[in-house]
Amino acid sequence: MSASKPHETHFDGVRVRYDSDKSYDELVAALLADIGEKPVPIDDFSKAYDSWEAYQKAVEPHVGPSGFMLFATLNHGGWITKTGIERKVLRVILGNPLIAITMLRHDVTAGLFAPVELLITDEGAGSSLTYVTPSSLMVVEPNPELLSAAEELDAKFAALAAKVTSG
Repeated sequence: MSASKPHETHFDGVRVRYDSDKSYDELVAALLADIGEKPVPIDDFSKAYDSWEAYQKAVEPHVGPSGFMLFATLNHGGWITKTGIERKVLRVILGNPLIAITMLRHDVTAGLFAPVELLITDEGAGSSLTYVTPSSLMVVEPNPELLSAAEELDAKFAALAAKVTSG
């Protein structure tokens, strides 16, 4: 089999930052209070349930008030201290397959950016929450149905960010 040449598509992502008067620990706690503190083993559900309806029922109890659930965390603050960077930094991977399907049904490559992720950083006098707007990553070619679904995700994600960072 011969190797094919890659097809490149350039696009611009939109980074959004919410500053908060909350401490880093308070912001992390507020986020986890909404999306859950224990990562949801979403792949296990796909193995255990053989229909979409059964899968939905298994997922729904794990969805937090803002419509998302925790998939994983990466504590960058735990290892960057070894390089002399004394900063709390947490990358959070969150999402909801019941939302993701609204986009993947229009373009499965949107799955490169579903689930979504955000970064919480300690800013000394407060903290911040940063993410890249999902639609700016997912919609790289004209696709009105995908754009519509991704913009709904953008709004839900922005609402979660505003909720957890506010006083």
